[in-house]
Amino acid sequence: MHPFTIDIPQADLDDLRVRLARTRRPPRVEHGWDRGTSSDALETVLAHWAGPYDWRATEARLNALDHVRVDVDSLTIHAVRAGTPGATPLLLIHGWPDGFFRFEKAIPLLADRFELIIPSIPGYGFSDRPTDPTGPARSGDLLAGLMTALGHERFGVHGGDIGSTIGEQLTLRHPDRVLGLHLGDIPFHRPRALAPADATDDDREWMARLLSWEQTEGAYARLQRTKPQTLAVALEDSPAALGAWLLEKYQAWSDGDALDVYSLDELCTVLTIYWVTRTAGSSVHYYFDNAHSELETARVEVPTAVAQFPRDLLPAPRSTAERWFRVERFTEFPRGGHFGPWEQPKLWADDVVAFFDQIRA
Repeated sequence: MHPFTIDIPQADLDDLRVRLARTRRPPRVEHGWDRGTSSDALETVLAHWAGPYDWRATEARLNALDHVRVDVDSLTIHAVRAGTPGATPLLLIHGWPDGFFRFEKAIPLLADRFELIIPSIPGYGFSDRPTDPTGPARSGDLLAGLMTALGHERFGVHGGDIGSTIGEQLTLRHPDRVLGLHLGDIPFHRPRALAPADATDDDREWMARLLSWEQTEGAYARLQRTKPQTLAVALEDSPAALGAWLLEKYQAWSDGDALDVYSLDELCTVLTIYWVTRTAGSSVHYYFDNAHSELETARVEVPTAVAQFPRDLLPAPRSTAERWFRVERFTEFPRGGHFGPWEQPKLWADDVVAFFDQIRA
């Protein structure tokens, strides 16, 4: 285990500003968001990123957290440690396109009740970029190894987005170590593998919504599952391309306009971390590795909570969640979207506390 301080070379930040200044824009089209990322919204974000945004102030704020990098099975994994030492350990697993900062606003809301471990998934942020395929099962094993290295044999797990699948796989592969599993969504590999003859009316309604979503919003996932390296060239070479690719997701998956839900500084922080760590490409390769992985498909018998926000991609009915998980708590929030702890930290943190209080009782 090595203490870690974020310290981005000034040359990298200078190069970023030069690239932003030299962006070649496509011909302007008046389209809102119906043809992809809004030209107006992207111009607003890029202008802030190239101008007023102060990475050094963000870096100083993030460095107030306790960062470590831990060697686990030939990879080095970055994690933030927070909360109360000796309290219930809780592993928080982020998704795409975000990172450990998904949970930054929720840390003080959980700090009195948990010892928090917030890693960057391998291939994201300040963790190593894998050279071998690293899908959900392998990532789950690595994060279990991280918890061992940090002295936590038993712990709770929360996962959202791809973090849900990683958390699910970790729990299935290491069930004796997981106190409880708190999910932001049901992993999509579950309905895709369900035989039509075994589906209930609830299952069929959910799968119909999945099919409709894949037809209208799922092109990014199909590309990342099949040809990630083609996309990686654009994301690694052009900060404007990176901004357009990610901003589209923040708009589509949040409860409200992205520029209202998040501050410009928050959006630029996400983009800067992907850019300076050169993990935009490795993050989309995760989807290819996921698509070509062997996943555990047994029912999860560890106590599980499902906590879904209404503007998330595909909220599942409780009956469908119970098919694959031992659901002890099921929450449907009144507002919020895909990035729940980032958008609605108080609602989300209260549910995490209530679930672990419930299973301890």
